[in-house]
Amino acid sequence: SGSDLGLISAGTLSVCSDVPYPPFEDFDKSAPTGFKGFDVDIVEAIAKQLDLKVEIKDSSFDALQSGLALNSNQCDMAASAMTITPEREQRIGFSDGYYSSEQSLLVPSDSSITGIADLAGKKVGVQKGTTGESYANDNASDADIVVFPSDGEMYAALKAGQVDALLQDLPVNLDHQNDPKEPGAFKVVETYDTGEEYGLAMKKTNTGLITAVDKALKTLKDDGEYKKIYDSYFATN
Repeated sequence: SGSDLGLISAGTLSVCSDVPYPPFEDFDKSAPTGFKGFDVDIVEAIAKQLDLKVEIKDSSFDALQSGLALNSNQCDMAASAMTITPEREQRIGFSDGYYSSEQSLLVPSDSSITGIADLAGKKVGVQKGTTGESYANDNASDADIVVFPSDGEMYAALKAGQVDALLQDLPVNLDHQNDPKEPGAFKVVETYDTGEEYGLAMKKTNTGLITAVDKALKTLKDDGEYKKIYDSYFATN
């Protein structure tokens, strides 16, 4: 029942997300929540199983991954393309993984950069608090790493020529590569399999909610609903 889920407001699952981060989350005035994307669809499918309404709020990614937004009761859950890491697990509780992610490098199509080995002395955009930032720090040691609060600012900087490359989650960089407003302007030159899984984040202490969400996720995977949502965003053919 809803009573043992430890929700801020009974009957409503309040979800924080760092928007826009397509295809995982984006604004959509026509949608019931005001948002759309893979994370949004997954959360709505879970909430439907738990018989809860969904309310989504835009939040900074750093406040989500640090546990600040959850621990100060701004939301019950963070659904924001967030990788499960041991460091984050010390601060927040995670559902089982619901998406496997790779990191990637995006550059202008006419760039001479073919991979991370060519980044010496180049400016590389990363997002604060992300696994892309840690990957760049660990593997692009000769690069000038420029930290941005969000993908929106990173992409604008790449378009303006203020950075030479973006290192971040593959689907987001693919979204830029296929940007209809900038046809053929950018390309993903390298991907990095870091064994990452995205998880839905909740308060560590809220074990009732974590258990209920894992059970709902399992049902979605077993009954084919998860695959349907996944394929609508990530089918490659």
